[in-house]
Amino acid sequence: MEEKKYVVEVEKGKEAKDGRPSVGPVYRSVTAKDGFPPLLPGMETCWDIFRNSVEKFPENRMVGYRETEDGKVGDYVWLTYKEVYEIVMKVGASIRSCGISKGARCGIYSTNCPKWIISMQACNAHGLYCVPLYDSLGAGAVEYIICHAEVSIAFVEEKKISEVLKTLPNTRKYLKTLVSFGKVKSDQKEEAERMGLTIHSWDEFLLLGNNQQFDLPAKKKSDICTIMYTSGTTSEPKGVLISNETVVTVVSGIKFSLTSINEELMQDDVYLSYLPLAHIFDRVVEELFISIGASIGYWRGDVKLLSEDIKDLKPTILCSVPRVLDRIYSGLMEKISSAGALKRTLFNVAYSYKLSNMNNGYRLEEASPIFDKIVFSKIKEGLGGKLRLILSGGAPLAPSVETFLRVVTCAHVLQGYGLTESCAASFIAQPNDMAMVGTVGPPVPNVDVCLESVPEMGYDALLSTTPRGEICIRGNTLFTGYHKREDLTEEVMFDGWFHTGDIGEWQPDGCMKIIDRKKNIFKLSQGEYVSVENLENIYSLASEIDSAWVYGNSFESFLVAVVNPNKHALESWAQEHEVAGDFSSLCQHPRAKAYILEKLNKIARENKLKGFELIKAVHLDPMPFDMERDLLTPTFKKKRPQLLKYYKDVIDTLYQEQNEKRQS
Repeated sequence: MEEKKYVVEVEKGKEAKDGRPSVGPVYRSVTAKDGFPPLLPGMETCWDIFRNSVEKFPENRMVGYRETEDGKVGDYVWLTYKEVYEIVMKVGASIRSCGISKGARCGIYSTNCPKWIISMQACNAHGLYCVPLYDSLGAGAVEYIICHAEVSIAFVEEKKISEVLKTLPNTRKYLKTLVSFGKVKSDQKEEAERMGLTIHSWDEFLLLGNNQQFDLPAKKKSDICTIMYTSGTTSEPKGVLISNETVVTVVSGIKFSLTSINEELMQDDVYLSYLPLAHIFDRVVEELFISIGASIGYWRGDVKLLSEDIKDLKPTILCSVPRVLDRIYSGLMEKISSAGALKRTLFNVAYSYKLSNMNNGYRLEEASPIFDKIVFSKIKEGLGGKLRLILSGGAPLAPSVETFLRVVTCAHVLQGYGLTESCAASFIAQPNDMAMVGTVGPPVPNVDVCLESVPEMGYDALLSTTPRGEICIRGNTLFTGYHKREDLTEEVMFDGWFHTGDIGEWQPDGCMKIIDRKKNIFKLSQGEYVSVENLENIYSLASEIDSAWVYGNSFESFLVAVVNPNKHALESWAQEHEVAGDFSSLCQHPRAKAYILEKLNKIARENKLKGFELIKAVHLDPMPFDMERDLLTPTFKKKRPQLLKYYKDVIDTLYQEQNEKRQS
């Protein structure tokens, strides 16, 4: 790291001592070499962020939504900052009229919508803990969170009321008031009241606080503003305690970062809100947009209609996860491959020309303005026509997809990295630097970062070239602890450092590349350790597959995998090799399995994998891994125990067949 560009060293590395692993040097963003940037003036709490923007931008559009009448959807309808503030004050007064005061826990159970953010701001105004509830964490999660967080009032979208009522009487000890974002059916009202639960429609609830005055309580930056439950892959959700200071620090840091690279957000920026507000990623971005008086448009809650919402809203900023961007990429590739020969040739020429210029240091808008107009403009229009920044987080984005989207969308495509415990933003890539493709960029300017060696996995944080280890973060962007679980807090916090569990590799310019997960390691029967997430990242480089789950255990000497093949690639291969059948039947064909296995082995050889890291047998599943079958977390991380349970018979068959081949 002699030629550091984006980071500066602030502490020297340390050799292993007192039973602790060795630790690499501590780095921070070069923009913070003289110290972390201060908090935004006059802002110490989340309520300050909103209140300040109401004072500065009262007539700016704040939140927008699409109304549906008689099955027909209309244009976006907008509420100004002043109008939202007035509703927030009514909601707050009604909450207080129920005897709920500072420090109480308020649940919100809904897809993203203006009422979600209004309810959250009412919590911020009166010092309540905002507790998102969402069932995608797994069966029983809503009941668990209500009881664990001791939620006394919950705001719920109309279609989720029945789910909350199912938690009774187990949650009756804590939950006293339920507020529907819509109406309440008479039978629901009767059932709730029979169980001792007061239930209101939205319109009824807004009237409760009429003619009552409640002073806003004093709030400190150290106060907890939210308990956000994380999607654990094996155990019960953990309640992450996040303070006002943490959120304000992150928002201040992002604004400072964007300003330093001349990508400052403006009041006329528009954000499409569709990633769950129950996740920290979207929550922080919406706080950021509110802080600058910009606009947030909410989707209709249907992924099939997302492209229509994008076209109608015309966002300038889009936050996404790799799974969504992969779908955009696959859709565009399918259109290109099915176009006529002339259009395909023109596209390929334009793509190669623009990519070459970008690799040679040209800024995005200067790389190929002519081809942007005549070739890539249709793709840009399909994304609303005004998109200038796409942020990807939650999981690694394949370099091929990132590169492709950087070229064809005419927007900056940047990866970031963070966890709920670090309030989302810990690293973020920067525009107009193609060397950052495949990385999450340098640290944000309000954290210190170091790597800690993981000897059992062969990762050394003290190497002079390619130092690797567990990513550790220090700073005011960190959580306060896990709610009611000091033992778990102590497992990840040591001497002020949060241990993320992710394995990173410093790049020569100071960017971070995520290469592995600390816990995803197992031993094969011959004693070799396998780092499975690293292998999956490598095998995913094969364009013929969309996803792979690699499996091995200490009773077997080799690896097998369940693979989601790329539909277009497999069907093209089948046509070329005269193999008949639809996509599902192709996945069962022995020749198709051999074809995919060959492509995986090719990737393995290119990346110099060891013999025991090669996949010996595959099962092709035409259905992508999903949350409906409990195979993925809400942030699209693989649930390995659940995958093993679901595919146990498949895995047993793969091993049996392969072992029989070896014995014959």
